[in-house]
Amino acid sequence: MTHFNLIVIGSGPAGRRAAVQAAKLGKTVLVVERGRKVGGVSVHTGTIPSKTLRETALNLTGWRERGFYGQSYRVKKDITADDLRARLHKTLDHEVEVLEHQFARNQVQTDHGTAHFVSPTEIVIEGDDGASHQHSADKFLIAVGTVPFRPDYVPFDGHCVLDSNEILDLQDLPRSIAVIGAGVIGVEYASIFSALDVHVTLIEPRDTMLDFIDTELVTDFMHDLRDRGVALRFGTKVERITRPAPGQCIIELEGGRQVRSNVILFAAGRMGATSSMGLDKAGLDFDHRGRLTVDPDTFQTSQPHIYAAGDVIGFPSLASTSMEQGRIAACHAFGAKAHKPPKYFPYGIYSVPEISTVGLSEQELRTRKIPYEVGVARFRETSRGHIMGLSNGMLKLLFSLKTRKLLGCHILGEGATELVHIGQAVLNLGGTLDYFVENTFNYPTLAEAYKIAALDAWNRMPVTVPDDAETEDTSDDWAEEVRQMATPKRATS
Repeated sequence: MTHFNLIVIGSGPAGRRAAVQAAKLGKTVLVVERGRKVGGVSVHTGTIPSKTLRETALNLTGWRERGFYGQSYRVKKDITADDLRARLHKTLDHEVEVLEHQFARNQVQTDHGTAHFVSPTEIVIEGDDGASHQHSADKFLIAVGTVPFRPDYVPFDGHCVLDSNEILDLQDLPRSIAVIGAGVIGVEYASIFSALDVHVTLIEPRDTMLDFIDTELVTDFMHDLRDRGVALRFGTKVERITRPAPGQCIIELEGGRQVRSNVILFAAGRMGATSSMGLDKAGLDFDHRGRLTVDPDTFQTSQPHIYAAGDVIGFPSLASTSMEQGRIAACHAFGAKAHKPPKYFPYGIYSVPEISTVGLSEQELRTRKIPYEVGVARFRETSRGHIMGLSNGMLKLLFSLKTRKLLGCHILGEGATELVHIGQAVLNLGGTLDYFVENTFNYPTLAEAYKIAALDAWNRMPVTVPDDAETEDTSDDWAEEVRQMATPKRATS
């Protein structure tokens, strides 16, 4: 048995950041990865693959140029699944190489296999070759991520009925696809396949989608999907799925309606990958979705020497926030000072078009009765937007009427996940509307939309700030409210 200062189970964003941080503090670290290569869900089936698939689809279809050359314009006439995978494999190989080099440079040891606890301080790693290794540690970090939720009533077959992991191995590009679940993953894949000119039906048992995103952005996004021919079936549950013939799937909805497609993607929720970890031997429990409960400041579980971070602890389930959780956990575990991340972090949805948001939404401000003003800029109003041939896209800023401070930034359109960081910086630094009005932005750029939106709000706002203006209390459980809205509900038949 080998003893380590820290054993990290899982090499995704949280695991890798925690491992490197602990190594930089001079600790001995072992990272356990059950896959054949390091990287976890983020690199192999989640974040990086889906974003690579999106970029490949936009490039091969000529999506970004269709505003000038028409809807029939394509860079490659006949796009195949092999075309999509070619770029994917190159990207993933590069990500793995970078991560392996990072571990080697920081003297982080790795072991491949499935880890499970045999006591609160010991684990056994079962390798694919049948060999097992036992290790002990002073501290543990559980960062195993999630797996797709696979209910019994869905007849998964790996060919026509797929989960969000299997969709990456699709052998042929279908003529039609039905996506069950209008959460982040479902929306991303639905819009990507739509960009590939595949007929898409998006099914969601709730009446709404993406409830944690500003309503105006979601409304615009849904209009764009409908305009592209995506069929939205909201407010109806799936009752039955059948496969009458190869390449033919029938989804029977509540109320008798049917949806026919070549392929079905079931993307209604994910489960923490904890069922085989022997958590009971470590004195830990998990909820009905396989997730662990942690202290939100330290990421300690009910066992103080065992930490958990990343998707396995639930909201917000972002690669960016998972990295910070892993860093904070490692610092706390070994008594190093760790600066807490800012209260407001950006949320990015890599759909077509992109959606990104930071801060409070308009509906949240109304709920809190905070006086505010809205400024909106359409990308088509900018010179860069015309140059790029953009017909849609918007940037929405929310400002306090009392203090003129920025309270929220919400973007839909090309480059939204990049542009949002300007709003994020101003928001976390307590900046006001005047920053956008008085500063100079490169011209022509999409970032100029910040000035346009600020001027739009400025035209309707008081010129000066009242002397007795107080900062609004925007901290009341806002994160908890967003968490409750963003947490996917378990799909039922």
